[in-house]
Amino acid sequence: MPDLPVYECPRTATTPNLDGTLTDPAWETAPWTTGFVPIHDGPTPRFLTRAKLMYDDQYLYVGGLLEEPHVWSTMTEHNSKLFHENNFELFLDPDGDGQNYYEFEINPLGTIWELTLPKPYVDGGVPIDPTNLAGLRTAIHVDGTLNDPSDTDTGWSAEIAVPWAELAPYNKGRATPPNPGDEWRMNLMRCEWPHEVVDGAYVKGDDCEFWVWSPQGIADMHRPATWGVLRF
Repeated sequence: MPDLPVYECPRTATTPNLDGTLTDPAWETAPWTTGFVPIHDGPTPRFLTRAKLMYDDQYLYVGGLLEEPHVWSTMTEHNSKLFHENNFELFLDPDGDGQNYYEFEINPLGTIWELTLPKPYVDGGVPIDPTNLAGLRTAIHVDGTLNDPSDTDTGWSAEIAVPWAELAPYNKGRATPPNPGDEWRMNLMRCEWPHEVVDGAYVKGDDCEFWVWSPQGIADMHRPATWGVLRF
């Protein structure tokens, strides 16, 4: 197995203002992840995707920045299966046992989907769907015009604040918030679908591309052993 990527997650001394832009000064202390790569094999991603993470006593903060010349989205119903369109996803397995892990998805409209996997699908896992964390906070920013094919956009970004109090059940017997030096397992993914423009509107094509922070070695995100390391 190749070496797993490691993200050194800093503590922030100030609470960021979440507006979706990742421009709050608090984010300056957080490094960017490496650019996302194909989940398994395939061409280099056409657009850059990066993320930042940081934390304080209340939240784990996650910010995603997605280069995208045509930002489009249609799914508005809470807890829709958002991977059927372009989205940004977070996977957290705090105790690293490959079981009882949290999945979060968000699209450019700010629609979210959250679920828990007691164990991976390949092992017969049945998701607890949805699993909505009551204290979760999110924000979206589109750098361009959403659902307008007539111009070229820069991209879109997401900010997420995940409350430690509601992550604690995934991390039983260990400190939540984590202590300095603690390690969790994490991955991040972007679903990128091809599209056509028909009568001035975006129409989704076939064959989604999956771009990830930690490559899986197989076209299956639910293999926690190949997720990266989130070190606090």
